[in-house]
Amino acid sequence: QLQLVESGGDLVRPGGSLRLSCAASGFSLDYYALGWFRQVPGKEREGVSCISRSGGRTNYADSVKGRFTISRDNAKNTVYLQMNSLKPEDTAVYYCAADPRLRSGCDLDSNSFGSWGQGTQVTVSS
Repeated sequence: QLQLVESGGDLVRPGGSLRLSCAASGFSLDYYALGWFRQVPGKEREGVSCISRSGGRTNYADSVKGRFTISRDNAKNTVYLQMNSLKPEDTAVYYCAADPRLRSGCDLDSNSFGSWGQGTQVTVSS
């Protein structure tokens, strides 16, 4: 069974940076599209970014374009989210997700992903 474990969440000041990591075990991520989502209490889970199996295609929510970068290291079975120029509205629990059904691309619909991590808290505050 695929297990995903996020790390790297922290309290950071506005304008700061964080790098989230999501390590997988149980299966190789080579055949999985990967995504990052976030959620705040009382709101629906929001797609932040995703990356295709090959790493050749990525998508970003408009709210994070130009600030966040998703990447994957299949040798380490890990996906990353580099977050720069953080804003208070980026505060949320961040989840990584994986699914083998997305063969050539990815999307930011949470229904497209079947495996999820437990989440890591990111707080942006002065």
